[in-house]
Amino acid sequence: MAARLFILRHGETVFNAARRLQGEEAHTPLTRLGMEQALAMGMALRGVLADPARATLHSSDSGRALQTAALIAEIAGLDWFAARRSPLLRELGMGQWGGRSYAEVVAEAGPIVDAEHLLRPAPDGEDYPALAARLRRWLAEAGPDAGDHVIVSHGLTTRVLRGLLTGTAPHPRYHAPIAPGLTQGSLVMIEQGRESVVHGATAGGVLA
Repeated sequence: MAARLFILRHGETVFNAARRLQGEEAHTPLTRLGMEQALAMGMALRGVLADPARATLHSSDSGRALQTAALIAEIAGLDWFAARRSPLLRELGMGQWGGRSYAEVVAEAGPIVDAEHLLRPAPDGEDYPALAARLRRWLAEAGPDAGDHVIVSHGLTTRVLRGLLTGTAPHPRYHAPIAPGLTQGSLVMIEQGRESVVHGATAGGVLA
């Protein structure tokens, strides 16, 4: 693959700040911190894109990803209106846990986040192999085979997408390729199967 893929995790949302599981929730607005994180990613991106006018912007069609993409686009010189929006880039589906607080779900179902900051799938939610399958469909449809591509998505989704792109071995428990977590407002670049952190860090909780 000759493309350079810049993968960004959206900024903090009101759900993240309140420690609520948002999953595929249609719109959970960014906090002030989330906006600052998006602007910082835009600044970092502006310094590494070969030609912003020729770069392709992709985004999950959820509100928090699109809001992050709009702020990034303004700073980095991308065309937000030309963004390729896709439901295939949405966060892992949370099922009956969606919209509820972490504390409430843990009280009911026991621990749901492990030492690797991975969320245990909800009983009626999406699992990691299903997430990997839809991301493979996205890769087949998006065809990012050349040039710079900027992809704005979610915590768990970016982990699986990055796992697919870097050839990560399937996780022994969740049976899908899962890369290390990104802190919110982080940006990585993948080129020829190799990943480097452009802004932010690979660490932190799931906050899905």
